[in-house]
Amino acid sequence: MEEARVRGSFPCEVVMGIFSNICSIYCFHQQFLLPALEKRMEEWEANPRIGDILQKLAPFLKMYGEYVKNFDTAMELVNTWMERSSQFKAIIHDIQKQEMCGNLTLQHHMLEPVQRIPRYELLLKDYLHRLPEDADDSKDAQKSLELIATAAEHSNAAIRKMERMRKLLKVYELLGGEEDIVNPTNELIKEGHILKLSAKNGTSQDRYLILFNDRLLYCVPKLRLIGQKFGVRARIDVDGMEVSSSMNVPRTFLVSGKQRSLELQAIQATIQKHEQTVETFRMLNSSNCTELGKRAPTPIREKEVTLCMKCQEPFNSITKRRHHCKACGHVVCGKCSEFRARLLYDNNRANRVCIDCYTMLVGVPPSPKQASVAAENSVLCSFLHHMEKSSGRGWQKAWCVVPENEPLVLYIYGAPQVRRHLTGKGEELQAHGSISEALEEEGEEPTSLGEST
Repeated sequence: MEEARVRGSFPCEVVMGIFSNICSIYCFHQQFLLPALEKRMEEWEANPRIGDILQKLAPFLKMYGEYVKNFDTAMELVNTWMERSSQFKAIIHDIQKQEMCGNLTLQHHMLEPVQRIPRYELLLKDYLHRLPEDADDSKDAQKSLELIATAAEHSNAAIRKMERMRKLLKVYELLGGEEDIVNPTNELIKEGHILKLSAKNGTSQDRYLILFNDRLLYCVPKLRLIGQKFGVRARIDVDGMEVSSSMNVPRTFLVSGKQRSLELQAIQATIQKHEQTVETFRMLNSSNCTELGKRAPTPIREKEVTLCMKCQEPFNSITKRRHHCKACGHVVCGKCSEFRARLLYDNNRANRVCIDCYTMLVGVPPSPKQASVAAENSVLCSFLHHMEKSSGRGWQKAWCVVPENEPLVLYIYGAPQVRRHLTGKGEELQAHGSISEALEEEGEEPTSLGEST
C-alpha cells in the first residue's frame, strides 16, 4: 500500500482487490480468538474447556466467506500485475525471500485463509472424539462444531456462487455483452459447438448452443479478427421444450419449443476423435495393465493440464484441484481420484489412484467411497445379490466386503452411508469358498448367504 500510495506504481484498488477483507479477519484473530485461547491454555488445569470460547466467537468466522468469494479474482490480479508492473513484481519477490515466508509463493500463503475454516472443523471433531463423554466441555464443544460447520457451509456457498458467476461472465463475454444473463438466478448447464441441419438442403452449419436453467440460446459465429464471438439467433424457453430423436440422420435430435424448432446433430469429427481416443486408451491399458502398479509412473506436469483427464471438468484453485494418479501418472480431480489401491512399487502400500486404474488393479469397478476404503484390507470384495426374507423384497445387488481382521463377517454396503453385516456359519475355509463361488457366478443365479444378525 505504501508503494501504491507514495509512488503510484500501481493503483491502491489492486492491493485492496488482492487481499479483500483479510485485515478484518486478522484483527478478529489477533484481538479476540487468539487472546481468549491463550488465556484459557494458561488456566487449563483449573478450567479445561474451549467449547464456550468457540461457541461465542464461531459466528464471526462467516467473514471468511467474503475472502473465499474473492479468491479467484485475487489470483488473477496477482498474476496480471506481476506481468504488468516491474515494481509490483519486485515487491512480491522481496516479500517471498523473507525467512518467515518459508520459500513459498504469495499465492500459496493467500490460500491458507481459504483452508482455515475446514481445518477448524476437523480439529474440533478430533477434540470431541478424544473428549470423554461425561466431560463438562462436551455440550459446548458440540454446539461450537455446529456453528463452525455453518461457517464452513457459508464459505462453500460463496465458492459455489463464485463459480456460477464466473461461468456466466465467461458466456456474457462470449456473446459480446449483448445478452442479459449475469443474474444470480441464472445457472449455466451446458455449452458447446453443434451442427444445425438446414431444412432446405440438409447441409450442416456450425452453431453454438448455450443451455441455462430457464432458456436455450441458439447462436451463430461472428467474424472477428481477435477472439471467437457469437450472436444469439434464437431463444427457446425450457418451459414447454421437448427433445426427441430423429430417425432420418444418425446422431440427430429435434429440439422444439414455443419460439422455434431445431434439428441438430453432434459434430461428427468430435465423436470420431473421442472414439479414437477411447480405443487408443483401451489398447494402451491392455498392453500396460500387467505392469500397472509394479513400477512408478512418469507423472504429467500439472501446469500442462487444465482439464481433469477423466471427467474433462476444468480445474480451479479451490473446488477442483489437481491430483496425480500414483499408478498411471495422469492429472485428475479429487472426485476421479478418491480411490486407493495397493501398489507393488511402493511396498504394497495403499495409494491414491484414478477410477480406471482402481478397476484394473482391484479387478472390480469402484464402490462408494466408504466401501472402497474398507476393501483395502479385505480378503474378498465384489458385488453380490442378497435377499432378506422378512422384507418382502426380491434379490438386491450390493457391494460386499470380507475384512482381513474379521474373516467370518461379510459387510454389505447398500448405500454410501449404510453398512450391515452377516456372520458366516461353519469353518473359515468353507465360508471363503462359498463366497468365491458367488463371485464367479455373479450375474447368473443369485446366491443366498445367510440370515441377518
